[in-house]
Amino acid sequence: MAPQENNEHLSYLRHSAAHLLAAAVLELWPHAKPTIGPAIEQGFYYDFDFGDASPSEDDLPAVEQKMREIVKEWDGFSRKEVTAQQARDHFSGNQYKQELIDELEQEGATITLYQSGGFIDLCRGGHIEDPRSELTHFKLLSVAGAYWRGDENNPMLTRIYGTAFSSHKELQAYLSQREEAMRRDHKKLGKKLNLFAFSPLIGSGLPLFTPRGAIIRTELERFIEELNKEYGYQKVWIPHLAKPDLYHVSGHWEKFKDDLFHVKGSEDAFVVKPMNCPHHTQIYASSPRSWRDLPVRFHETTTVYRDEKTGQLSGLTRVRSITQDDGHTFLRPDQIEEEFDTLLAMQRQVLAAVGISDYWISLSLRDPENKDAYLGDDASWDHAENTMRELLKKKEIAFKEVKGEAAFYGPKMDLMARDAIGREWQLSTIQLDFNMPRRFKLEYIDKDGKKKMPFMIHRAFMGSVERFIGVLIEHFAGAFPVWLAPVQVQLIPVGSAHNEFCRALEKEFSAHGIRSEINDANETVGNKIRKATSLKVPYMLVIGDKEISSPLLHVRKRGSSEVMEMEKESFLSLVTEEIKEKKIW
Repeated sequence: MAPQENNEHLSYLRHSAAHLLAAAVLELWPHAKPTIGPAIEQGFYYDFDFGDASPSEDDLPAVEQKMREIVKEWDGFSRKEVTAQQARDHFSGNQYKQELIDELEQEGATITLYQSGGFIDLCRGGHIEDPRSELTHFKLLSVAGAYWRGDENNPMLTRIYGTAFSSHKELQAYLSQREEAMRRDHKKLGKKLNLFAFSPLIGSGLPLFTPRGAIIRTELERFIEELNKEYGYQKVWIPHLAKPDLYHVSGHWEKFKDDLFHVKGSEDAFVVKPMNCPHHTQIYASSPRSWRDLPVRFHETTTVYRDEKTGQLSGLTRVRSITQDDGHTFLRPDQIEEEFDTLLAMQRQVLAAVGISDYWISLSLRDPENKDAYLGDDASWDHAENTMRELLKKKEIAFKEVKGEAAFYGPKMDLMARDAIGREWQLSTIQLDFNMPRRFKLEYIDKDGKKKMPFMIHRAFMGSVERFIGVLIEHFAGAFPVWLAPVQVQLIPVGSAHNEFCRALEKEFSAHGIRSEINDANETVGNKIRKATSLKVPYMLVIGDKEISSPLLHVRKRGSSEVMEMEKESFLSLVTEEIKEKKIW
């Protein structure tokens, strides 16, 4: 099979598994009301209304066993077209199916029921041919709450998640990866390593970074700051509020007005900024520009705010306060290829610094069958898409074209990276925009003395700093490279008589740009070592009488039981080099 066919078959397999799950649930809980059960990226789910007695994860083995019993009697899926009334009669008493049927009738869509064994469901189709032989490698994973249709004003349902694969080997590989992912869960590690916290008094989706977590943020932001300076970006600053007029002009209001936080002043209405690009256009517009001035590059790391639904929030990877390493370039059409080349080079440096080498680009293009959904003329779109496509080919960067995924204002390149356990994340993005300069009437004087409109490029290499840190916590399993580690060297005095020597070392390390910390608690050396190990500190130095009287330090490196003897200057040189070069262990 070609990859596309494999993906389609896997989707059909998982959708079929969702039917099987619903059939098993109805045998075990006949009063349950099934709602919807789609295939998703990692498997499938089905939402049920169980009334007052919902199952827990302890019930999943029994459900799974029932699925295995039922599937032995399933030899296929039969399709039947029915009228809306026939469908209503079949699902009488199930208000969720009734709502779906009403919508299908209003759309004038064909209403179909699919049956396998004794189970019948309202469904558009997309199933495997022989569930009895094909649907054998599946696993139920978890139980969660979910609002009907994702609307918090609707009833809360019980969602059962599962996954399915075509082979036992693929299923086991996924389950092993999932188990490792749970071990690396940034929400658990963030608490264990004392990196960030949440407070109900502040609100959901608004993380607080502790001193240790703030060090990681600061180091990442400093790195991006230096990178921007190296590549000719000028730092700017913008306020966190704006009048709604700004977003009416930019075109964001119509599409994102429900995601904004509104602020009422004594005289004017404001919104808390959900994005920075409209502000940056006004800095560009504040001075006359010549063709010689372009490209003009602005950057800043700043926080935007979006009213994400509570049910969608998740640790650092989905928050309401989103700090972006945001940059915008205003340029001439003939500068597009060179600028994208520069941005790809910057992107590679960011990935190398955090040890990510396995990535590809999702080249998001407009849907040629639905051009009205996008702003801009055909010539601009064609030029931009072709330039981006050819550049990726020339740079031999793996990419996949995805039609219909472009931003409404232009095509984009989203970087998809695989972490240490093979999971895929969307990290940075580079987007071309020929809409916003037009809406804000941005211009420059060209060689011929005429006014021309610049193009605009949006880019963010970390995307959301919060999300980036969440991904890195899981990528490194909390064992950050030395340059990012909150504490780079843990000093462990054997007793109080050795504290003064440790303080002198701490001061010397600090002068060399090394973050060290003394554990002078009244406890055993073994406990101190275990604590430093639990906090995943890269280096530990145990300081006792022997170390004070010797020119050698006894160095314990994270992940190794071996104790190395090193002269102090050699150790300083080793650590400072790892910091400077951003080495990955």
